[in-house]
Amino acid sequence: MSVRKLKPITPAQRFRVVNGFDAITTDKPEKSLLAPKKRSGGRNNTGKMTMRHVGGGHKRRYRIIDFKRNKFDVTAEVLSIEYDPNRTSFIALVQYKDGEKRYIIAQNGLQVGQEVSSGASASPEVGNALPLSAIPLGTIISCIELRPEAGASIARSAGSFAQLMARDGKYATVKLPSGETRLILVTCMATIGAVSNSDHQLLVSGKAGRSRWLGRRPRTRPVAMNPVDHPMGGGEGRASGGHPRNRNGVPAKGFRTRSKTKASSKFIIERRKK
Repeated sequence: MSVRKLKPITPAQRFRVVNGFDAITTDKPEKSLLAPKKRSGGRNNTGKMTMRHVGGGHKRRYRIIDFKRNKFDVTAEVLSIEYDPNRTSFIALVQYKDGEKRYIIAQNGLQVGQEVSSGASASPEVGNALPLSAIPLGTIISCIELRPEAGASIARSAGSFAQLMARDGKYATVKLPSGETRLILVTCMATIGAVSNSDHQLLVSGKAGRSRWLGRRPRTRPVAMNPVDHPMGGGEGRASGGHPRNRNGVPAKGFRTRSKTKASSKFIIERRKK
C-alpha cells in the first residue's frame, strides 16, 4: 500500500495526499451483493434536523459484508480486493466451493487467489476467522465479536488490530485498539491479521470540497458562536472560550462520561489510556 502526493497545479492540490490504491484489483463491485443506501441528510421522520453537519455527498450503494463468517469448514478463494465507499478499510470478494460469493473485510496482506476459511479447525493464517479459543496467544487479530454469533464489531476500521493476550476458563483477555484490556468470551470469532489500508491515516483531503463529497457539511467553531448558541460562545474580541465542553455543557478532554453502574464494567481489566 502507498500514498501519492499530487503536483501543486491548483492551490488545493498543493497539500492533497491520496491513496495509491495499488492493493485494489477491480473497480466493478459484485452486483448481487449491493443494496440501496438511503440518506436522511441528518433529518428525522418529521423532517427536523437532529444531526448537524450531515448532508449532500456522492451517491453510494451499500456493500453487504459478512461480519459473522459463519460458513464453517468451507474454503473460499479471494477473487478481488475492492474499495468500499462506506468504510475506511478495503473489502475482499470471496467465492466458496459451492459457488456462493460474499464480501469480507480485507486483512493486511490478503492476496487475490489466496484461500480463506473459518471455524475452529481453520489454520491461524491471515484472513481466516477462528474462535478465540483456537487462536494462539499473542496473535494480532481484528474483526472481533463481542457476543457469540452477533458478528464482528471491534477493530474493523483501516489499519486497526487487537492482540490476544491470555485465556482463562471461558474468557480471553484481549488488548483492544484503544489501549483497553478486556475480557471476551472464547466462543467469539475473530479474524487473523490487521485490517487493510493502514495508510488511510496519512491521507490529506486538501480542500473543503472533498468533505462535501463525503457528505460532511461545514462546521462552525463553538468559540466563534454567540453565548445563546454554545457555552463556549461570546466574549469581546478573540476570547478563548473557557473550558472545552459540548453544546449541552458536558466537559470534554478528560471528563469521563461512562456510567459507573454499566454492566460490562466487570469485563474491563484496564481502562483505555487518556
